[in-house]
Amino acid sequence: AVMVSLAAVWEDWGVRPSAVIGHSQGEIAAACVAGALSLEDAARVVALRSRAIVALAGKGGMVSVPLPVEQVREELAGYEGRVSVAAVNGPASVVVSGDVQGLDELLARWTEAGVRARRIAVDYASHSAHVEELHAELLDVLAPIEPQAGRIPVYSTVTGEVEDGS
Repeated sequence: AVMVSLAAVWEDWGVRPSAVIGHSQGEIAAACVAGALSLEDAARVVALRSRAIVALAGKGGMVSVPLPVEQVREELAGYEGRVSVAAVNGPASVVVSGDVQGLDELLARWTEAGVRARRIAVDYASHSAHVEELHAELLDVLAPIEPQAGRIPVYSTVTGEVEDGS
């Protein structure tokens, strides 16, 4: 709501984006601002996604790691299927996500090595294989939503490519 509202205020002031990009729930806001999703459909996606994620509560977590993604990926060897890179936020800012035990082990290793990794205050493993268990439910509840080509190009955070929103 805040992201879409800010974009509307900026547009009212004459500031119009030539493209949009968003991360996680911000992708929904970006699609709305681009015109690929109506405000009603964007709100529906946020609400239904949030409701579905409740099923993941208590099963995982996330950790912010101030290291380059290449180094983090090397350190995740042996954790396949348990912990994975969830987000690359900068050259030395990575978030990993996954099983609680795997995250605890990695956090202890990084802390011992002097890396200031920190747990993020969530009890589910967003942006990980854990979310796959919601796939069928989300396809079902979001089936009535029909994205369309937007008036503004949308950069995909998955591919890095420009999408039309449809």
